Amino acid sequence: MIDAPFLDQCEKTCVHDDLVAKVRQRMLSDSAAEGLAQIFGLLGERTRVRIVHALMGGELCVCDISAVLGMTSSAVSHQLRLLRTAKLVKARKEGKNVFYSIDDHHVHALVAQGLEHVLE
Repeated sequence: MIDAPFLDQCEKTCVHDDLVAKVRQRMLSDSAAEGLAQIFGLLGERTRVRIVHALMGGELCVCDISAVLGMTSSAVSHQLRLLRTAKLVKARKEGKNVFYSIDDHHVHALVAQGLEHVLE
């Protein structure tokens, strides 16, 4: 086990040029990094995570999500709008109700893996 003071930085500066070159070749573009940061930023808020998690069980209307979370429909709708804009959830209207679901399997996998890590 390494002592805590040595976990944050090297004692001696050195650069492994071969490793740096390999990593640079596969680095994210600025736009991809920005997109990923936006997704994680949206999922960095507890209410939005709870909404996405609720939707992992299947489609729910706004009223159902509000009841599950004990929040007003207006507050839930605001969060859903943010999640929809980022393509994390999708909506469909049926009569006077709006139903939401996870946008695709990637969102489901992202949250499931994050939860698995937290619960480990």
